[in-house]
Amino acid sequence: MLYVIYFIIILLIPLYAQMKVRSAYSKYSQVYSTSGMTGAQVARRVLDANGLYDVAVEETPGQLSDHYDPRTKTVRLSTNNYYGQSVSGTAVAAHEVGHAIQDAKNYNFMRVRHALVPVANFGSNMSWIFVMIGMFAGLSKMLLLGIVLMAAGVLFQVVTLPVEFDASSRAMKQISSLGIVSHSEEAQARKVLNAAALTYVAAAAVAVFELLRLLLIYTGMQRSDD
Repeated sequence: MLYVIYFIIILLIPLYAQMKVRSAYSKYSQVYSTSGMTGAQVARRVLDANGLYDVAVEETPGQLSDHYDPRTKTVRLSTNNYYGQSVSGTAVAAHEVGHAIQDAKNYNFMRVRHALVPVANFGSNMSWIFVMIGMFAGLSKMLLLGIVLMAAGVLFQVVTLPVEFDASSRAMKQISSLGIVSHSEEAQARKVLNAAALTYVAAAAVAVFELLRLLLIYTGMQRSDD
């Protein structure tokens, strides 16, 4: 019964986070920005204000598919945010530019996250194979290998938190100091960014809980072997 409750909880946490971000984004997508600037214009304005003239701003398909690509030095904004003139679009565009500023300033946590990407991808893809074999076959060493691989993915999730929080902080400072948002819009933009940050917190929390659960299972198997 406890396992059922546990799995319900770890399913509900990310669902709740997704619901919050979509709700906040949808609500403030309907609020017209008083600056009259599109997300693309906001991104370009903040980039230029920070001397990042070489960073491009492009449209990318999908909804909430916005991201910064450090390999090509490109801020990519989903269609609604690229062309839209909403508070949500302004907040999201500024957040992605926040990552570009981190990149330009060699922000330490961003560098660590980039270095972890290949390890985390491999660990996330392979860990459950070893975990399942170890659990069903009763092989504690195989389970431990899976846990170690999973830990790389968990570390990536944890390191992502300061990167995202810092990008949002930089975003708010930029759009406020440049006069892109009014005083009342600052609170609205912050709500969008806080809701988005919640999805990363939820992902990290679920990853940590799962890692701890498997460690408890491994500890139990070790005791059984003694």
